[in-house]
Amino acid sequence: TITHGAAISACEKGGQWVRALQVFREMVDSRVERGTTTFNAAISACGKGRQWVWALQLFHEMADTHLERNTITYSAALSACEKGEQWVRAL
Repeated sequence: TITHGAAISACEKGGQWVRALQVFREMVDSRVERGTTTFNAAISACGKGRQWVWALQLFHEMADTHLERNTITYSAALSACEKGEQWVRAL
């Protein structure tokens, strides 16, 4: 999971949101546990790519899987909405 998280973070920094989501979904396919940090990195990657729909989908998926959403999670989701000019959704 640390390796996957590092890969997702690297994709985020490189502006590769599609690849970040691929790595994230590969974790599901491989039955690798995804934690808050991994979700946060994926949400941030989507936000940097102006993919607010994907970011919010991941945000809600965290609740569905009973993972704790922290300040970083909320900040990343809000940032994704801001970059996607989705002001109402950010509220």
